[in-house]
Amino acid sequence: MTSVLITGANKGLGYETARRLGERGWRVFLGSRDEGRGRAAARKLAAGGAHVVMVPLDVTSEESVAGAVRLVREHTDRMDVLINNAGTPGGGVNPAQTTAADIHAVYDTNVYGPVRVTHAFLPLLQAADNPRVVMVTGAGGSVAVVTDPRQAVSTMYELAYTSSKAALNMITVRYAQALPAVKFNAVTPGEVAGGRFTATDMNVRTGELTVTEGSDPIIELATLAPDGPTGTFVDRLGPIAW
Repeated sequence: MTSVLITGANKGLGYETARRLGERGWRVFLGSRDEGRGRAAARKLAAGGAHVVMVPLDVTSEESVAGAVRLVREHTDRMDVLINNAGTPGGGVNPAQTTAADIHAVYDTNVYGPVRVTHAFLPLLQAADNPRVVMVTGAGGSVAVVTDPRQAVSTMYELAYTSSKAALNMITVRYAQALPAVKFNAVTPGEVAGGRFTATDMNVRTGELTVTEGSDPIIELATLAPDGPTGTFVDRLGPIAW
């Protein structure tokens, strides 16, 4: 049975990804910082026939991540897919008012979090035949997109979120280069060419795409064949500029 761990999977894109992979017969390890919400989400998926294990997981906590590894090892000796989905938008503070503390809080989830989880689960990933890691980033992490005046994010003046996703993009590439046996790819759940993004709690549901549409490229990268690409950055419509 194919196994996947999804961080931040109790709602939104993470939950929809868990639902869709569960429908494929995968064993889903549903990572959730809030145990109550995580268990409720897991029950709902299980009621639909999914093989799901709720994993208490706060990506900002080394102790929590270590506990997640121990729990997962009780069920499997390998991890086929890791989806680093958990993220935070930050407070949208104007650069003139942004402090290092503002940035650090966002980086702890969006940058250090994926590194913590990836590092901890790497031995389980390397035990799989075709391991894949999907980094859920954002179009705001693309310098090409942020400097394009046609894109709304070009006038969303803040430092923390966009720079954290740019850092995550670079981390994805460096992992891909250093670990060719594991496929590392970055994805933004939107359509850059059309300026459309997915409606989630993070953007107060202002996006035009549904979570099912937004999760399309996540599913695509999670289900890559052994000859699939690594070190790429894609959205729903295909590759996008870094």
